[in-house]
Amino acid sequence: MSSRLRPLTRLLPAGILRFDPATLRGNSGDAWMASVLPEAVAFPRTTAQVSKILAFCHRRRIPVTTRGGGRGYVGGCVPVRGGLVLSLIRMNRILEISKADGVAVVQPGVITARLAATVARKNLFYPPDPASLKESTLGGNIATNAGGPRCLKYGVTRNYVLGLEVVLADGTVVRLGGRTHKNRTGFDFIGLFTGSEGMLGIVTEATLRLLPLPPTRSALLAEFSSLPKAAVAVQTILGSGLLPSALEIADPFTLAAARQANPRAPRCQALLIVEFDGQASAVRSDLSLATKLLRSSTARLSPAHGPHACEQLWQIRRGFSYALR
Repeated sequence: MSSRLRPLTRLLPAGILRFDPATLRGNSGDAWMASVLPEAVAFPRTTAQVSKILAFCHRRRIPVTTRGGGRGYVGGCVPVRGGLVLSLIRMNRILEISKADGVAVVQPGVITARLAATVARKNLFYPPDPASLKESTLGGNIATNAGGPRCLKYGVTRNYVLGLEVVLADGTVVRLGGRTHKNRTGFDFIGLFTGSEGMLGIVTEATLRLLPLPPTRSALLAEFSSLPKAAVAVQTILGSGLLPSALEIADPFTLAAARQANPRAPRCQALLIVEFDGQASAVRSDLSLATKLLRSSTARLSPAHGPHACEQLWQIRRGFSYALR
């Protein structure tokens, strides 16, 4: 047990602070190859516990590395200076969903896909959809300002963060923003903390903007013989006045890696997925126009109608991320 972190156990409930080798190994890295063993791992459940942990480490100059779902590929949660890993995975409660206000209040350990599915049952929509949405946490999304294929139409995580509760390095708890969808008064502290990778403080609660759930979705998967042809297709679609709800392109390197991981992956040299959402008549019209625009430049077009079929297409794309590890 780390001698300098041992006194912290007296400030926290049993089980919050862990020193066993299996836990240290399991929290030493992310989806990337690098890893460094921490001295201890903390699993707080409340803002007050996070505050106590940071205040303790601040006084003793012990490094703290915040950890969400651990699904990144850039080593962001690797404790390169040792010290303490502060995992937010147990702060995983959806505290409120308000249809009247169009907001969700969540703890940082909530998995992105869980929030999206929960609000969808209330005909609400949380647009950010990083490839790791089934494993990544909302706190991690806020820390990295995550986006996803829907960012073309809907923007990135910053566009949906209305309010934050943050614990600063010395343990001070601050609240920023609120529930108002549009607020241009004062400094943009929400924007400052969103994407700051945990350097400015640790998010312990977030108020997120929700939209009405689009009535329907349709998508088109287009396979190309070269990457330049796929790039021209993107320009053609956007130049026509269409605004897809999501758009993703895959290059030859990505597709080759995908085929190594899954022989059933597309055999083309470039791939494009384009999706439209909204009222059924508008979606049919947009998909029809996109099909006409792409028909002459692609080897194969595969349409998908409805949420379930669209998700099957996007599963192909999400598999690319795992293939590139």
